[in-house]
Amino acid sequence: MSNIRSVCVYCGSAGTVAQGYKDAAHQLGTALAAEGLRLVYGGGRVGLMGIVADAALAGGGEVIGIIPEHIQRFEVDHSGLTELHVVDTMHVRKAMMAEQADAFIILPGGIGTLDEAFEIITWRQLELHDKPVVICNVDGFWDPLIALLDHLQATGFMRKPNLPGASKQLYTIVDSVAQVLPTLLSQPAPARPLKKARL
Repeated sequence: MSNIRSVCVYCGSAGTVAQGYKDAAHQLGTALAAEGLRLVYGGGRVGLMGIVADAALAGGGEVIGIIPEHIQRFEVDHSGLTELHVVDTMHVRKAMMAEQADAFIILPGGIGTLDEAFEIITWRQLELHDKPVVICNVDGFWDPLIALLDHLQATGFMRKPNLPGASKQLYTIVDSVAQVLPTLLSQPAPARPLKKARL
C-alpha cells in the first residue's frame, strides 16, 4: 500500500508550446486533486507550471509553491496557492521541493526541468532518497532524453535503472498522464526520508 501523499511535479514555464503538453499538465493537476494528492511545484503561474497548479486548485486540491525571490521579482509567482514559500536561492528551492514530496513526476520542460530531473534521479542513485520518479513522455517529448539515458547505460557511465525483478528503480517511464498515478501508487513506498544534502 503506497503512502504517497505529496507529489512534486517538474515542468516547463514556457507558454508558447504545443497544446498537447498544456493538456497533459491540466490532466495531471486534475488527477492529483481527484486522488487527494498534494501538489508541490516551483510556484509559477505561467506555462505548464501554472496550468498544473490551476487544474489542481480547481479540483479542490492543495498546492504548495516554492519560488526563489529573484524569480518572484519578475512577477511570475502564483498568488492563489494554498501556500507559497519564497526562498533565497535555487538550491534551497530544489531541496525544499524534494523534502516536501513523497514522489516526483517529470512533465515536458526546458533546461530548468532537465536540471531538476537529473538532480533528483542522481540523488536517488546516490541513495539520498528512495522516492519514486516517473518520467511522463507526452507525445514522445522525452524520446531524446531516453535515448541519452540508454546511451549512458550502454557505455557504462550509468548503471541500468530498471533491472528485472528490482524492488527499487531510479525512474519509470510512461507514455501518458493516464499512466502516471497508477504507476506511482503501485511502486514501493519510500522507506526513509530525504537525507539533508549540503547546499
